[in-house]
Amino acid sequence: MKARFLPTLIAIGLSAALKAQVPDSVYTPNIYSAKLYLKGNPLAYPLLSLGSNEQMELEFDDLDGDVKNYSYTYQLCNADWTPVQVSTFDYIRGFAENHITDYRHSSLSLIGYTHYHAVLPDNNSRLTASGNYMLKVYLDNDTSRLAFTKRLMVVQTAVSFSVQEMPPMNPQFSQTSQKLQFTVNTRALPISNPFQQVHVVILQNSRWDNAIYMGNPSFYSGTNFQYNSDDIPVFQGGNQWRWLDLQSFRFQSDRIAKVDFLKSGSVVLLKPDKDRSGIPYYVYSDNNGKYYIQSTDPINVTWQGDYGRVRFVFVPPDNQPLDGKDLYVIGEFTGYKLNESTKLVFNPSTGAYEGSALMKMGYYNYAYVTVNTGDPHPTPSFEVTEGNHFETENNYDILVYYRTLGGRADQLVGIYSLNTGGAVR
Repeated sequence: MKARFLPTLIAIGLSAALKAQVPDSVYTPNIYSAKLYLKGNPLAYPLLSLGSNEQMELEFDDLDGDVKNYSYTYQLCNADWTPVQVSTFDYIRGFAENHITDYRHSSLSLIGYTHYHAVLPDNNSRLTASGNYMLKVYLDNDTSRLAFTKRLMVVQTAVSFSVQEMPPMNPQFSQTSQKLQFTVNTRALPISNPFQQVHVVILQNSRWDNAIYMGNPSFYSGTNFQYNSDDIPVFQGGNQWRWLDLQSFRFQSDRIAKVDFLKSGSVVLLKPDKDRSGIPYYVYSDNNGKYYIQSTDPINVTWQGDYGRVRFVFVPPDNQPLDGKDLYVIGEFTGYKLNESTKLVFNPSTGAYEGSALMKMGYYNYAYVTVNTGDPHPTPSFEVTEGNHFETENNYDILVYYRTLGGRADQLVGIYSLNTGGAVR
């Protein structure tokens, strides 16, 4: 009986392990500043065209400061980021496991670390299918010993778009939110069951924590799928992201109150941030939540740049705690995650929310968001901290996925990117 059920138990265990792996997550506390981006552009999303020579760069720091045996592999995923249960031979040509051999120990910095770098896909490991991929970085050739994961996407364009930005139909949201109306033309695809074969996802500023997964189109005729319902997709407009210049700890930017240089590392105290929800919209350039590692000091920041304990302070109206709300700081540097490390706690003695994060020299965007206390499925809101404006400059990406009849994976067959300032990338 034990032998009879053993294969089933193994399959269940493997399935559970796969589901437990979440993209854009860090699993070990020694990993910092992990970034995956289009080669040469640290602000670009890790998106490749299938069959192209485009490459990405992977960088991260291990604050243990020793040398470890890190490797990476790819996991093909569906549109909702659930792992696809197929062999790696179906989407990787060459080696499924790749070792990271480019590393360097830090110098000059008060906080020691080892910096790792890789360029991928490697010539001996090419991706052969379009879709969503989870890049998994792990230790000692053991994929169960995950260090962190990152999202990347591979597109093979087979659809065209017609897109408009327009005010939400509901007047309640017309001054605070943004809406897209669009048509997808699937002429190049054999589709016999459109409601099952085509899926659309919309991202705001490359974020997946507030992605909108579209349902069936409002209308379709032939190969044209129209998405123009009254209330979907509607996003909070938000505000321009706050900025933090940490490119030097010696020559401090105007957002820094002071820096304490301690033997254990630098402590960077930021000037208090105030609620912006009641302030009229003001446009200025931002990076829509992203960050990049850079220094104005004469150093190589990748392995000589220092880390500092950055202390955030948010002052709520009347110095009173936000009733029924928890407050978090988010940005690409937090992975847009809501967890204890990104949560700020109200200090009655100062009348402000306080928290901290260990951050490397660079230029950062961030924002404060609230969620309802105790909500098991929290939705981040800018409403009472940053404000929502229909004029806010945001980037939107419309992703179209297609599955062949009987297929086992969602293919990424089209991306349309729109900036609410009116410029199409």
